[in-house]
Amino acid sequence: MNDQAFHTLEFDQLRALVLRGAQTSMGRARVDALMPLDALEEVQKALAASAECVQLRKRGATWSFSELKEPAEAIAWLRVEGASLEPITILELARLCEQAMSARAAIMAEREQSPVLAEIVASLPRELNSITARVANKILLNGDLDDRASPELARIRHEIARLRSSITRSLENLMRRSEEAVQDELVTIRNDRFVIPVKADHRGHIKGVAHGFSSSGATAFVEPLQTIDANNELQSLRETEEREIYRILFALTEELRFQLAGIEKAADAIAELDFINAKAVFHQNFNCVIPEVSTAAQPSVRDSSASSNPFERTTSQTEVSSTRVLEFSEARHPLLEENLRASGGAVVPVSFSLDDKHDSMIISGANAGGKTVVLKTAGLLSLMALSGLPVPARRAQVPFFASVLADIGDHQSLAANLSTFTSHVANISRMIELCQSPALVLLDEVGTGTDPEEGSALGVAVVDHFRKTCRAQVMATTHYSGLKMYAANDKGVLNASVEFDEKTLHPTYRLLVGVSGSSSGLEIARRFGISDEIIGAASASVNESSREAAEYLRRIKGEFEQAATLRQALEEERAAVAEKFASLEKEAVKKERQRQTSFQAALEKIVHDFERRSRELLATIQDRSERLKLERETQRRVAELKREAQRAASTSRGPEPSAASTSTSFRPVRVVREGRVLTGSQAAAASVKASRQNLSEPEDAHYVAAPGRDIAVGDRVRLSSFGSVGIVDSVKGAEAEVRVKSLRFREKLENLELVEETTPAKREGGRFSKLRPTSNTALQFSSPDHIARSELNVIGQRADEAVDAVDKFLDAASLGGLSQLRIVHGHGTGALRRAIAELLKDHPHVARFAAAPQDQGGSGATVVELRQ
Repeated sequence: MNDQAFHTLEFDQLRALVLRGAQTSMGRARVDALMPLDALEEVQKALAASAECVQLRKRGATWSFSELKEPAEAIAWLRVEGASLEPITILELARLCEQAMSARAAIMAEREQSPVLAEIVASLPRELNSITARVANKILLNGDLDDRASPELARIRHEIARLRSSITRSLENLMRRSEEAVQDELVTIRNDRFVIPVKADHRGHIKGVAHGFSSSGATAFVEPLQTIDANNELQSLRETEEREIYRILFALTEELRFQLAGIEKAADAIAELDFINAKAVFHQNFNCVIPEVSTAAQPSVRDSSASSNPFERTTSQTEVSSTRVLEFSEARHPLLEENLRASGGAVVPVSFSLDDKHDSMIISGANAGGKTVVLKTAGLLSLMALSGLPVPARRAQVPFFASVLADIGDHQSLAANLSTFTSHVANISRMIELCQSPALVLLDEVGTGTDPEEGSALGVAVVDHFRKTCRAQVMATTHYSGLKMYAANDKGVLNASVEFDEKTLHPTYRLLVGVSGSSSGLEIARRFGISDEIIGAASASVNESSREAAEYLRRIKGEFEQAATLRQALEEERAAVAEKFASLEKEAVKKERQRQTSFQAALEKIVHDFERRSRELLATIQDRSERLKLERETQRRVAELKREAQRAASTSRGPEPSAASTSTSFRPVRVVREGRVLTGSQAAAASVKASRQNLSEPEDAHYVAAPGRDIAVGDRVRLSSFGSVGIVDSVKGAEAEVRVKSLRFREKLENLELVEETTPAKREGGRFSKLRPTSNTALQFSSPDHIARSELNVIGQRADEAVDAVDKFLDAASLGGLSQLRIVHGHGTGALRRAIAELLKDHPHVARFAAAPQDQGGSGATVVELRQ
């Protein structure tokens, strides 16, 4: 990297922008010395520190360094044994230690997220806190020692105050006694001694020592004889005070000297943290990004020891080649942005990328269109990244360049006998000597200033040399067609152009990568005031091939803009589709959550109902052992029911298997009962009914209502509360004792229905079985052995009791899969019939109902058809 590149790319002006964020002289010195770093590890560490500082500032964990002076001189005095520091100097060092430890506390609280910053302050000794506190207790902010700095100092100053007061009172009394001789009744001090003003012509009235006269000579300042001893004592006390002050300051200096290493670390830490914070402030002010700097080492084309350039970075001959990527997305030149802010303007960002596949770029287009700005932006931002600075861009990736070389601007000099062309050629020659791979080479108007044909050929040769011999990444601007054709024919070189609005005849400063641009020289000349006559004459002189080439470039530019617009539209459409799919997925998740909530509520309701009915059943069992046995069985059944229902629900949420699914894959569960698909709460209810039926009727038994008569011992009856069928063992008044298998119940006669056994039609399946995979991978429940009752007799019940019984009857029949029912209510007054009809009219299970045919009871019964 040569001095001319730093000057050309205005790196000094960039330092001035960063300098604004520095708070201390040490930090400003670090910014002034800002240069590209020599090792990749140093660059990455500096960038990591900047990134950590930016994040800490966002979280409010900041530090501030105020009123800190350069500590170098004070530290140098500490190195001198026996030297004592002044109070102000001690305060400055204590303030330095205090602010360093404050920054350490802020950083160490975030050390997991800020390891690089924590490394800077981790070695600061904690003893700096205690010495800071001791200094603050002894020295006041104005540099005076506090009276409490030591007990001896407190005693001395107390004596001084007492003696001053005594002398003052004595002199005031004397002046009152000698009013005619006193000029003003005012005690004053001359030569550190208390005196009184005496008229010059009355000196003889007051005996004492004169310490001088006023400027007019009319007043003599006399120390009366009676206060001489007191003044002498006061002077002695002051000398004692000075000795005590020196002793205290020397002791504090010795404490600081003992912590000299820690103080030096604190000074270094503050300088480094202030420097890093200045970079973070720059990051915030210019909306920067932390660049990615990666190794891109290539074998050197020359012996690095031959370079006389102090800024040249050496590269080991044994380093391994790796991919070089120079990429800036929406990059902005910070100096240009700063200037435009003052005028209310904004920078047009540029984006481009170079890598091993495309290592060079030829930029063409209109004059004053921003070609040189692109070069300076690429060069300055690369130097910033290599110096550990954030860069103003949305994304940035920079190779670890060993050389950044630039030939930008007109370097002609009459004194040096250099024309425009010769100055460019001399600079390029020097760049070829200094170029060390990996390198970034920036060439502005390469080959300009001479014959266009020769200049174009020279430009192609120079670019090709830097690319292939020096292995550099090259960015060059040009108006020459030869360079544009070179970029079009070489796959490793990109064509680019700065956009020019043909309608307004103004540049837009946008960089278009992939298409070359025309110079639009005649249009630019017209915009700057050249007459139409001259422009017309020039247009007529342009040969046909040049006009065709310019038209071809315009057509390519139009197609490029059309493709860019289409690509943007496709991106917007893709984003909209992605947003729509995300919305649908969110809605599906919401519906599934609602379904699960509903299922859980239904399951809990059914389980609760089952437990309630079980408790009612258990309450009627007299045998304690049988009751306990049945309680345990009920609890087991409830637990199994919950597990199976939850298993069915979770399996039903599984994805549909593909054709390649294994035999162990399952489709969403369907619970099938007598040809109907039951889901959710219906499946759970079916399982509940299966468990209840297992406690009631014997297997392979089917009962129908028997002709009406009084119930006697030995009759088979159905308990209307539970649907269980048992045998009457005894009848006592209005109650009967009924035996169901091994259980005995006491039940009112009105709750017993006389039944008789019939031979049922043979049906497939048995009791509800456990879930099992079927041939089509669905999970099914087999139907229960017991068929729900198809007839209910409510004769003799009150209307509300009958309606409740019918409602339960309809639920049981629906769960049992029945399609047609008969409800016997009798003729009577018709109240039961009307109440039941009112229930059936709006019942969810009922499809239709009507009076029974004459052979089935006529108007004394109602036939109901259930929904399927």
